[in-house]
Amino acid sequence: MDEPSITQENRMNAQLPVRQAIRDRRTYEAPAEGRANKIRLDFNENTAGCSPAVLQALGRLSPKQAAMYPEYQKPTQRLAKYFGVKPDELLLTNGGDDALRVFFDTFVDAGSTVLICEPTFPMYRYYAEIAAAKVEALRYGAEMNFPLDQTLNALQQKPRVLFVANPNNPTGTLVTRTAIRAILEAATETAVVIDEAYAEFCGESMKEQIAKYPHLFVARTFSKATGLAGLRLGAVIANASSLAFLRRAMPPFPVNLAALLAAEVATRNRRAIRRYVQDVQQTRAWVENRLGALGAKTFPSAGNFVLVDFGDQARAVFRALEASGILIRERPDCGPGFARITIGTRKEMEAVVRTVRNAVGRRENRTIRAGKNAKKRLTFIEL
Repeated sequence: MDEPSITQENRMNAQLPVRQAIRDRRTYEAPAEGRANKIRLDFNENTAGCSPAVLQALGRLSPKQAAMYPEYQKPTQRLAKYFGVKPDELLLTNGGDDALRVFFDTFVDAGSTVLICEPTFPMYRYYAEIAAAKVEALRYGAEMNFPLDQTLNALQQKPRVLFVANPNNPTGTLVTRTAIRAILEAATETAVVIDEAYAEFCGESMKEQIAKYPHLFVARTFSKATGLAGLRLGAVIANASSLAFLRRAMPPFPVNLAALLAAEVATRNRRAIRRYVQDVQQTRAWVENRLGALGAKTFPSAGNFVLVDFGDQARAVFRALEASGILIRERPDCGPGFARITIGTRKEMEAVVRTVRNAVGRRENRTIRAGKNAKKRLTFIEL
């Protein structure tokens, strides 16, 4: 017998028991659609693409392998070697975002406090709001310098978790190792998460300190330098005994087989990763120089992106880039006229600079013409 159809007349008057924290927040909707044929410099992706060896390895997956749940022991051993840690000091996750979510599942109760320093990666606040936690947000300075003194003071209140992106997204700035050690010495009852999503681009990491500081957790991702954002693989590095608590909050099969295989292949070719990183660093310096010459202010970046203040030229620049099919990320949380621009290929960045130059030139020409016309009108009136 067919199931009865549910119409407006016979539908039950049911009410879902939605948590208040979910009712109070909006959905995080990333602008990820309709980007296929554009220059995508808005998500800090590796626009050069992953290694061809990754695609070849994925093509060799058998139907039976795809039908079975993955095994993690050997991939974890190989990826732990890449990071220079022991296998029991590495936890693999479903993307870098999931590497952050597990801290809320492990440490954060509703009403407890999470400490962040903004502007920064919005997922820290996103997960905190879902967990109904209190968010204490400090602010980076006008020159995008980290608020160390305020952070040390705030740690006296023993927040459950402190998140520090290093390099920070979107500012690109680095927190010094000395400052991080000061934080770790002060955070005796706080889980300190150093989010190193862009560590390959600066060569700085705190992972060698996990034996000394059991409350230190280092989050990493395979989305940036290795170009595997579409396959979703992240990691947490920490003292084995501390990491054991996070494992209790994880599902039994958190990472898919394709992501594991791709990461193993990609990290095997360290020379290719270094070459890509060097290309980004060189192109980033070139972009900073060119945009500076066009009147924009850039901030020192240690990532695969640059934060730019276009000032009163911003609207013209943003419109021109959009019209040219070039996607960037406007960052009004940093200030009016600010944008974060991913460092893509040299060809892509030349298109950015060319578009900005044309937009600034058109604006200057309009200003000059307006000034001349205003002067003519004034002269006519005076006569």
